Formats: sequence, C-alpha cells, structure tokens
Amino acid sequence: QVQLVESGGGLVQPGGSLRLSCAASGIRSPNNHMGWYRQAPGKQRELVAAISVIGSTEYADSVKGRFTISRDNAKNTVHLQMNSLKPEDTAVYYCNIRPPWDAYWGPGTQVTVSS
Repeated sequence: QVQLVESGGGLVQPGGSLRLSCAASGIRSPNNHMGWYRQAPGKQRELVAAISVIGSTEYADSVKGRFTISRDNAKNTVHLQMNSLKPEDTAVYYCNIRPPWDAYWGPGTQVTVSS
C-alpha cells in the first residue's frame, strides 16, 4: 500500500520560509518522477514543482526562484523549500508522483501566509 505523508506546513508571515517534507512508503520515490502540488480555496489543484528520476527539476512560473524541490533518497523523502513566501502561496500542499495517481493523494499540509 502506497502512502505519501506531507508535513512541515504552518502559519508564516509574508517573506518567511517553510520546508515541506513528503515521506513515502510502499513506493520508492527515487524510482519515480515526483511532484509537489497545491490547492488554494476555490481553485484547482496545480503542480508547483517536480523532480525527475535523474534529478532534473521544473517549477511553476509563480514560484521560480523562490521554491526548491529536492530528494533524500536514503530516507525516501522529497522536500520543498519555500522562501520569500507570499499570501498567494496559501494553500494545502500535496506530494504525488508525476503525473499524479489518484490513489496516492495524501492528507496534504496546510500553508498559510499571512501577517
């Protein structure tokens, strides 16, 4: 059974930073293209960042230069470092393979950027 469990969210002021983690079980994240996605209230879920099996990365235009996706293969974990956070980054953040598999969606972690 595959489980992807996100953590690290919270309330942060504009300009602040958070580091999200996605712990995978039942799947080897190094053997999969992985992605971080987010869903804001009233909006569709969108891809924020992705990392391929060879380590190449891609980012949504809205987060380029501020977010960094990385892997820790030994811990079967994927991270998302988020800097210079903006109120529009407020959303529930999820990890999944890329392209996403419906059965793999976890509970997500809430990120709220507000003063």
